[in-house]
Amino acid sequence: MNFGILGAGSIAGIMAETIQMLNKSGCKDISLYAVAARELPRAQSFSARYGVQKAFGSYEEMLADPALDLVYIATPHSHHYQHIKLCAAHGKHVLCEKAFTVNARQAAEALRYAKEQGVLVTEAIWTRYQPMRQMIRQMLDEGLIGTPGLLTANLCYPVSDRPRIVTPALAGGALLDVGVYTLNFAEMVFGPADEAHASCTRNELGVDMTDQIVLTWKDGRAAHLTAGVTVASDRCGCIYGDRGYLVVENINNPQSISIFDADHRLTQKIDCPIQLTGYEYEVLETMRCIQEGKLECPSMPHNETIHIMELMDKIRTQMGISYPCEELD
Repeated sequence: MNFGILGAGSIAGIMAETIQMLNKSGCKDISLYAVAARELPRAQSFSARYGVQKAFGSYEEMLADPALDLVYIATPHSHHYQHIKLCAAHGKHVLCEKAFTVNARQAAEALRYAKEQGVLVTEAIWTRYQPMRQMIRQMLDEGLIGTPGLLTANLCYPVSDRPRIVTPALAGGALLDVGVYTLNFAEMVFGPADEAHASCTRNELGVDMTDQIVLTWKDGRAAHLTAGVTVASDRCGCIYGDRGYLVVENINNPQSISIFDADHRLTQKIDCPIQLTGYEYEVLETMRCIQEGKLECPSMPHNETIHIMELMDKIRTQMGISYPCEELD
């Protein structure tokens, strides 16, 4: 399967390294075939660095290549909607970075159009595909902490010096960049929330810099979430039950799970299985689903992608955050 990368930024580089490592580990079903950037020298530099077979100076030129099968969209999320549709129009399957689009209307329309074109599209929210997700679920199902009732999670990085983070035109801000991980973590554990309440601090351009989100469920469960782009945090997720609690190290790429009893004694610690970069799981599942003729991946089905976007729309409304790229074509 010939793999192409749309965009040549830092996250595109991690994906290129992932494909290289998959090949070295014995996976020969995927080839690092093409990269496209807005300027040809940028694509050529990326190609030389990562050993990509072809470099293109426009997205359309790459997508017109009949040998290309699957495209990883690594552009700012302000452009995901138009790039998903562009890929689908050329008959290419899509693995699109989070946040999937800017709002739920864009997500629903992009997915509708892709289905009409008969191509698979899936959101590259890597934590949904990783084995640690199922390990956390198994521990909860085994009742190791009793009945879970409260969850906390935080994800903060000091990245406010990056233009894509602070620019309204690029749909910048904490929520779509890092807050999306806290929401996914909470709902992978507790399922879809019944209510959401949010507030934020903003920069001078009106983009959210720190987010405080409370999700609640009708049965009394709650999640307290924090996301930010001006400071560093421990990135931990904690799930509290009536017999103890579970601590996940780094909700952005879980590295360990620690179980404590009600007296705060560590009873068990499970480390993350050895991984390449953590991106390999989404790539392998996407490939498998394409080979099976599916149009979505079970780890992140389309209804979940749309639901998370709807939840972020609601949160942004409460916070008074909007973007100039919200409209459909």
